[in-house]
Amino acid sequence: MARISSGILLYRRDEPDVVVLLVHPGGPFWRKRDLGAWSIPKGEVEPGEQAEIAARREFVEELGCEPPEVVRPLGRIVQGGGKTVEAFAGEGQFDLNRFRCASTVTIAWPPHTGRFQTFPEIDAAAWFTVSEARDKILAGQRPLLDRLEGLLAEPGLMGKSGPD
Repeated sequence: MARISSGILLYRRDEPDVVVLLVHPGGPFWRKRDLGAWSIPKGEVEPGEQAEIAARREFVEELGCEPPEVVRPLGRIVQGGGKTVEAFAGEGQFDLNRFRCASTVTIAWPPHTGRFQTFPEIDAAAWFTVSEARDKILAGQRPLLDRLEGLLAEPGLMGKSGPD
């Protein structure tokens, strides 16, 4: 059965740009990778769990803060490895100085040694303009940036500063 993840693409307006929050995966495999390595905060949807609930849970686990109260669906994408990601967009603030990832992953490291090490699931978070994010984000997640721009181009939404 295909794995399904869910996440929230946080954005804010920094005139004249819109900036998005992306996270960098932790662990030795990703340590020296930058372009095409960043992602939206996301994680697997548990059986029977609604995608938005999973996205909110993962946002807290990966960033250590609550997600925006209001999120709008960006739809589903399929990443290169076959993982389906259902995404939501929410406008909000996040102070990078408060970043703390509560999730860890334990892997065999170094490979084939029989030793295991634990690493933070996410080792960094950063704000990028949408243009910068196109270079930083995983190729399979780039359509989410297009969908966000389409969402923000809807009449009346660009001038909106937050939830009613």
